[in-house]
Amino acid sequence: MNKAMYAIVDIETTGSYAAANGITEISIQVFDGEKVIEQFETLVNPGKTIPRYIQAFTGITNEMVADAPYFEEIAEKVFTVLQGNIFVAHNVNFDYSFIKSSLAHFGYSLNVKKLCTVRLARQIFPGFPSYSLGNLCHSLNIQIKDRHRAGGDASATVVLFQKLLNGDAKGAIQSALNRHSKDAVLPPAVPKEHFDALPHSPGIYYFHDAKGKVVYVGKAKDIRSRVNSHFSNNSDSKQKQNFLRTVHAISFQQTATELMAAILESTEIKRLWPAFNVSQKKPEELFGIFVYEDQNGYMRLAIEKKRKNSTPIYTFHYKVDGHGVLRKLMKEFSLCPKLCFMQTSNDACVGMDEGHCNGACEKKELPSLYNDRVLQAISSLTKRPSYVVLDKGLTEDEVSCIMVVQGNFFGMGYLPKNFEITSERAIQEYITPYKDNSTIRALLSSFANANPERIKML
Repeated sequence: MNKAMYAIVDIETTGSYAAANGITEISIQVFDGEKVIEQFETLVNPGKTIPRYIQAFTGITNEMVADAPYFEEIAEKVFTVLQGNIFVAHNVNFDYSFIKSSLAHFGYSLNVKKLCTVRLARQIFPGFPSYSLGNLCHSLNIQIKDRHRAGGDASATVVLFQKLLNGDAKGAIQSALNRHSKDAVLPPAVPKEHFDALPHSPGIYYFHDAKGKVVYVGKAKDIRSRVNSHFSNNSDSKQKQNFLRTVHAISFQQTATELMAAILESTEIKRLWPAFNVSQKKPEELFGIFVYEDQNGYMRLAIEKKRKNSTPIYTFHYKVDGHGVLRKLMKEFSLCPKLCFMQTSNDACVGMDEGHCNGACEKKELPSLYNDRVLQAISSLTKRPSYVVLDKGLTEDEVSCIMVVQGNFFGMGYLPKNFEITSERAIQEYITPYKDNSTIRALLSSFANANPERIKML
């Protein structure tokens, strides 16, 4: 059996993510565990201007790379040196994402095992104040020549990796190479034990930055599998690379059901406003159903944007939700589509054809009769039901309970399995209150319609 070879890699680039940046220098040192047996190193013309701050940082100028080969010219050599070896780098996902993306652009598919010397150093040499390459080498008395140049940093990483090999008493390297290990895909600062603690159950998970602040909240049917999916690809996008650099810790909250996870995710996004969440970070209840009397004395329902000092009879986040509510009212209370602005054409009223309109739009019905039904419709919106959603609990001895009071989400928790529901007050002792929002109301409405057997009216 051939002895494992390690391709120790360092690159310099024009920016922090591969999708819109290029490589300016590359160094690959093939290491057999004792010595470097092959080396490939060159400046690379990135095909674009190197930003001034990058030039100051690396010392690589536009003039230096002007006559250097483009990556296309070295792609075959780079692929040949890397293929079949274990890809090793300090913060491996950064270097790997650039090289894999660049090779793929010219038809080469790189798929090799990876090792991250940041993650390995945290396990094998715990307790250092910093695990950046410069600070780590200082702590281990490793000299770096030509700092922030590919050759100098790669040579220092070779020495560092040899120390990791020699100091690996607990088999961290072999564990990281295991095909089920997450060491190669997790962000470099996230302890592996954070991932190992994640359960295969519903709930929400939090990604934290270096200061412990939550930067992302997600929901999952299976927390562990969902978290894994965040890190299982090597996207070269700016957002993904920023994300990987930012995440330093993972925590979670289990829930008994997916519905509870979705509700908790919504409340936490609106409470914490995490930097990397996009959905649900919008103003609440942008639209409303308003009522007014027209010149002919008919009360009319209309969907409008909610404005300051306006008083809608019903509010919702998306206009399409309002259309759904109005259609339901039109059907239940025989309201005219034209008078509800759901039919704007001059054609015959479709409500009359469907039996949902008694001719108010053509003044065939007295305003008083029509308005009575409008008032009944309004009353049905303002007097919404109270109920609980009962489902499985976290243990066999309990049931989960989501509480809705007069159509608004109140909170959720867990009841003893044989608990007798006699009143709202009796349940509230077991319920954790949460702030209501339109997303949660929509989730609950959809669930209640699809799962009536889980609903108990109060």
